[in-house]
Amino acid sequence: MQCYTELTPPTAVTHSLSLPFVSATSNNLIVAKTSLLQIFSTKIISIEVEGPAGKDAAKREIAYDPTINDEDGLADSFLGDDSAMRVDRTKQTKLILVAEYTLSGTITSLVRIKTLSSKSGGEALLVGFRDAKLSLVEWDPQRPGISTISIHYYEQDDLQGNPWAPSLKDCVNYLSADPGSRCAALKFGARNLAILPFRQDEEDANMDDWDEEMDGPPPGDKTVFKTTNGDSKKEETPYGSSFVLRLPALDPNLTHPIHLAFLYEYREPTFGIICSATSPASSLLNERKDNLTYMVFTLDLHQRASTTILSVSGLPYDLFEVVPLPAPVGGALLVGYNELIHIDQSGKANGVGVNMFAKQSTSFALVDQSDLQMRLEGCKVGQLSIQNGEMIIILQTGELAILSFHVDGRSVSGLSVRRVSGEAGGSLIPGCVSSISSLGQNSFFIGSERADSIVLGWTRKSNQLSRRKSRLDLANEDDVLDEDEDEEDIDDDADDDLYGDGPSVTQASNGASQPDPSNTKAGDYIFSMHDSLVNIGPITDITLGSSNVYADEMEKSNFEGVTSELELAAAVGRDKAGAVAIVHRNIVPKVIGKFEFPEARGIWTMSAKRPTEKGLEASKEKSATSGDYGADAQYDRLMIVSKALPDGNEISDVYALTSANFEALTGTEFEPAAGPTIEAGTLGNGMRVIQVLKSEVRSYDGDLGLAQILPMYDDDTGAEPKIVSASFADPYLLLFRDDSSIFVAQCDDNNELEEIEREDDALLATKWLTGCLYDDTTGAFAPVQSDKGYKAKESVMMFLLSAGGALHIYALPDLSKAVYVAEGLCFVPPVLSADYAARRSAARETLAEILVADLGDEISTSPYLILRPSNDDLTIYEPFRMNSSSTSNTLSSTLHFLKIHNSHLAQNPDVAAEEIADEAQATMNEPMRAVASLGGYSAVFLPGGSPNFILKSSKSTPKIINLQGVGVRGMSSFHTEGCDRGFIYADVNGIARVAQLPPDTNFAELGVSLRKMTLHEDVHAIAYHPPMQCYVLGTSRPAEFELPKDIDYHREWAQEDIVFKPTMEKGFLKLINPTNWTVIQTIELDPSEVVMCVKTLNLEVSETTNERRQLVTVGTAITKGEDLATRGRIYVFDIVNVIPEPDRPETNKKLKEIAREDIPRGAVTAVSEIGTQGFMLVAQGQKCMVRGLKEDNSLLPVAFMDMNCYVTTMKELPGTGLCVFGDIIKGIWFAGYTEEPYKMILFGKSSKNMEIVVADLLPDGKELHIVAADSNCNLHVLQYDPEHPKSLHGQILLHRTTFALGGHLPTTMTLLPRTKAPSLLPPSPDAMDIAADATIPEHEILITSTTGSISLLSPLSESQYRRLSTLASHLTNTLYHACGLNPRAYRVDRDAPDGMVGSRTVVDGSMLMRWGELGSQRKSEVAGRVGVDVEEVRDDLVALMGGLGYL
Repeated sequence: MQCYTELTPPTAVTHSLSLPFVSATSNNLIVAKTSLLQIFSTKIISIEVEGPAGKDAAKREIAYDPTINDEDGLADSFLGDDSAMRVDRTKQTKLILVAEYTLSGTITSLVRIKTLSSKSGGEALLVGFRDAKLSLVEWDPQRPGISTISIHYYEQDDLQGNPWAPSLKDCVNYLSADPGSRCAALKFGARNLAILPFRQDEEDANMDDWDEEMDGPPPGDKTVFKTTNGDSKKEETPYGSSFVLRLPALDPNLTHPIHLAFLYEYREPTFGIICSATSPASSLLNERKDNLTYMVFTLDLHQRASTTILSVSGLPYDLFEVVPLPAPVGGALLVGYNELIHIDQSGKANGVGVNMFAKQSTSFALVDQSDLQMRLEGCKVGQLSIQNGEMIIILQTGELAILSFHVDGRSVSGLSVRRVSGEAGGSLIPGCVSSISSLGQNSFFIGSERADSIVLGWTRKSNQLSRRKSRLDLANEDDVLDEDEDEEDIDDDADDDLYGDGPSVTQASNGASQPDPSNTKAGDYIFSMHDSLVNIGPITDITLGSSNVYADEMEKSNFEGVTSELELAAAVGRDKAGAVAIVHRNIVPKVIGKFEFPEARGIWTMSAKRPTEKGLEASKEKSATSGDYGADAQYDRLMIVSKALPDGNEISDVYALTSANFEALTGTEFEPAAGPTIEAGTLGNGMRVIQVLKSEVRSYDGDLGLAQILPMYDDDTGAEPKIVSASFADPYLLLFRDDSSIFVAQCDDNNELEEIEREDDALLATKWLTGCLYDDTTGAFAPVQSDKGYKAKESVMMFLLSAGGALHIYALPDLSKAVYVAEGLCFVPPVLSADYAARRSAARETLAEILVADLGDEISTSPYLILRPSNDDLTIYEPFRMNSSSTSNTLSSTLHFLKIHNSHLAQNPDVAAEEIADEAQATMNEPMRAVASLGGYSAVFLPGGSPNFILKSSKSTPKIINLQGVGVRGMSSFHTEGCDRGFIYADVNGIARVAQLPPDTNFAELGVSLRKMTLHEDVHAIAYHPPMQCYVLGTSRPAEFELPKDIDYHREWAQEDIVFKPTMEKGFLKLINPTNWTVIQTIELDPSEVVMCVKTLNLEVSETTNERRQLVTVGTAITKGEDLATRGRIYVFDIVNVIPEPDRPETNKKLKEIAREDIPRGAVTAVSEIGTQGFMLVAQGQKCMVRGLKEDNSLLPVAFMDMNCYVTTMKELPGTGLCVFGDIIKGIWFAGYTEEPYKMILFGKSSKNMEIVVADLLPDGKELHIVAADSNCNLHVLQYDPEHPKSLHGQILLHRTTFALGGHLPTTMTLLPRTKAPSLLPPSPDAMDIAADATIPEHEILITSTTGSISLLSPLSESQYRRLSTLASHLTNTLYHACGLNPRAYRVDRDAPDGMVGSRTVVDGSMLMRWGELGSQRKSEVAGRVGVDVEEVRDDLVALMGGLGYL
């Protein structure tokens, strides 16, 4: 059986919503990525941009653009040239991830609900799922995370009505909520509406117009009674009982509901719905023109009844969405393919047609703006300006347009649309968007399934002279001006709204009625990009290429040993966002220098300051050089290296750093023979270099003049304990000694080290294993949380781990009492608090080291507690504060630690042989190292046998990513002119490297190394050509389509004269050289010819010599509309060396066409190698043919087989002739090919028709499985077993199991060899049998999906399957599942017949990956139930994750 594991999370954003969620005042963004729910907060940062004042329009509120008009130019010309080079400040909205949850469901809707009370004070979130489930969740600050209030099911069969009603998954299910949060409506099934009421204070419903004289006293006393009688109120749920309405029962017109939404400004919950009594269709426009009706219903939640209050009929057939509009405009905007129509509360309609088809498709009165030539299919409309109600329209192509309303008092008299020009940011969005959410003032989030999702900001050009200030004033009052101007805008617009048409609205509407092509007049918007979320969905095709491609020999020698064998290259994105994504599982460092350094053990670099002149006081020096100009901003100058010489002696050396190199430094008072360095760093604000040796601490000045020696000598006992580890945090130094005692020293104003007295008896009596110092600049561990800052000396916290496994925190310099003690740290519980207690018999984790460090990037960093056990499987805790109910608000009652989900297991725990001898010493020699600035990240590095970085960006949780290469002994940051924010490390092979994190690479958001090269066009297929080491891509661009003029039997096509033409894809072949990822050749295909598949095949090119060559085979489809048959074409290309273009050495390769074959009927949808003689298998239309390349470059067919409807996928098990075909309607066929004689034979078929999207063969030992995915996102595992009686001698493929993937539709399957992960367990008695089995090559299937997730299907042995399926079952029962969803039900397709599900299901790897969330006590309990120990479970999980060692 198999296990399905997600390697990377989905990245395509399907839904988004902004609301105050985490608290009443927060500004949160909820992002849904199919089955991943992410909660972000927003942070506005100010960025300085130096340069000419008028270069970039997006930098200023008043943009200087010489083309606006002369008046603007005059105002700016008085200031001279100096002012043009001032520093511009621009505000940007950035996203910061608060939490993320993988859900067992496919999200279809997000709405906000304001409940009467919530744990956080914020609003609640109602999440709708594809199978008609609703989850109401809120934020729980007590254990920071989402808490499920309730879950509502509407998927029961009796709700679906008649037996022939379509199934749930075939209908569009969506959710809409009343703006007053009185109820939410779920439209599910074909015509069902479920109403879920929410309790609100009845008194606050529109009390504005209450008149005491007429209506009597306001009913305020009831509320007082309610709150005093608190018990009964607590019992109440925030929601009432829900009910289901059948839409046709409300009105006969609702037979075909199209879209509904709740409207603003109504006393009762009221929704508008577009519907029709007959089904709308473009093909029936002559009979059914304008058959849609817009109706408004108001709901009575108590009576469960509704009333029609408005009906507008005769609307165009192509309307597809209702967009409710708040005041001042009000009413609803109806969006169609060719027009926009506004209907106000009285039923008055105004519309605008945006292309020439609006007139032809409707008789409805529309203002004609057909010169805009806009297509509104798939567009999104969002609120831009609350003041004048302007809306933003994002078209399917990503272009922006502004919709303005002409408002006369309170009624709308007209609409107008204008495009946003490219200079004003109109082309920032590369393609179709899926959601749009306002993030407060002047920015909104735009989610996309096809491109990166972005935060778009906007500014407006000022248009009133009275508000104009001189440029110098602007420069001085930068921040103030922004706020003032915004306030004035709001006031003015409020007045305009009150007194009718004000100047700013007139300006917008007048400007809009004559569309201005330049869009640079005053009062218009300028858009700019503030932030983005990376997306690699949809993944269209993948290939594996060699990652050892270098520009020159120098680069090759530098990267030797730190590159993986292969890289995963994927064709991702759609439209203008089409790109090639390069994925590595590990970090491949960009090596700047490489040196033989076999004796290096520990490395420390530092930016020590040179001694200053005596005239400058020490304290002044400290304050003057702190902050941006202090030690942080300086380049590293010195490097201390601890060495182990071949003769067994250990010494330390000091080096001076050059730009990307280092050289020995002599003539200083540094003494190499003093012994090995344990730790080194700077104190005294960079004035003192501290070297910690085994028996003493040495302090040097910036020129390495010896300033002080601090010996380890106990006056009372006369003992001389040896130092084993140390930690620095200016101005303190913490030492751990081999007698388990600690020593704390402080650097005084004269930069002298002196010991701090250990007043606490417990501090002396306890045995301490390890610990660290942390400079708490943010106040995360402050005794009392407040907004004020802390003095530097008071913010250093000391974290200690006792031999008993307890965590003690001291606030330096006070060593009299620990401010926080957590005894349960060694049990690694999910939430660690001071009062956590485990059972006495509970299993403990053996912790070797703890570290508290900042993780994050330049936008946000926060502290984390990192635990390193003996097997290097790190545990990461995030501290959080909780206001306790008790009166004492001490640190021990408010500070808790939440365990972060982390599925990373150390892949290679075996270390070099010489280091195993002294294990304790090895750990101490390789402590975890916090790096404050590593290529923009605040990171932590873990050396040892499985070296890795812990990285976190503002938009991700902390991720642990391995460093490519062998084990690492010592590592340090390396910040010089030639290696900015880099690092230096020495590996166990004796090689030291100066390196940086690779540029333009994303690590933290996916947990893998990801680099994207955008091509700005659709990428359909990708293949790698190994002999020439380059990639071939099939791409397409939209091109205008004209009907063929030369068709005899359609003479009327020649007369076609149309301005607004439809578009078709036009194909291209591109050759890419991976040395610098540039396109070096583009081949244009015929009009309407699109690339369907590109593969590199090993073909026989000569029948006489039987020579084989790797050739690129391309299959295409030529489609010219639905009236002409589709034709196909096969191309065979070789890649040859040519003379490169001048100054472009990478253009030395070219595609050379060898063969071309036209297929008269049907497209070429798939190609593959077949057999052992170098032939190719081609799926062409309804046939599949085996073809051979002849000497005359023709493709000769030698065997064929008739296929069904349309072959979507075709794979051969390499070299065997066994192949599988997937059909879009008929399911799976399994066939074989023989070479003597040439013949294709059908072996077996799937027993049921399935809509197969992609399939592959998976050999598992002596069994042959076929894995297929259908269009309902189900994974089917079939088996060819002719000896089984049910298979009818193999004619029917046995259906072993079906596994639901949720909303992740697979796009490719690739059979890959599986590598063995190193085991920590001792060899078992039957090791000989295992070794014999190990000679059979193992395989697994890599699956990619439209949502951007990459996953793995791995075969399991019988014993592994039993262990892991039992483990997954126990974890399902044990762990918390977000939104109250059921993981078991999620993995079973509701509509699949019982026979297809099977009893032995695929193991859900996403459950197994949550194994690390358990504490050590629960781990041993669950492992005991499975029947193994914790180490065996860990070993199984490592084997599962470690199969792709070559990536």
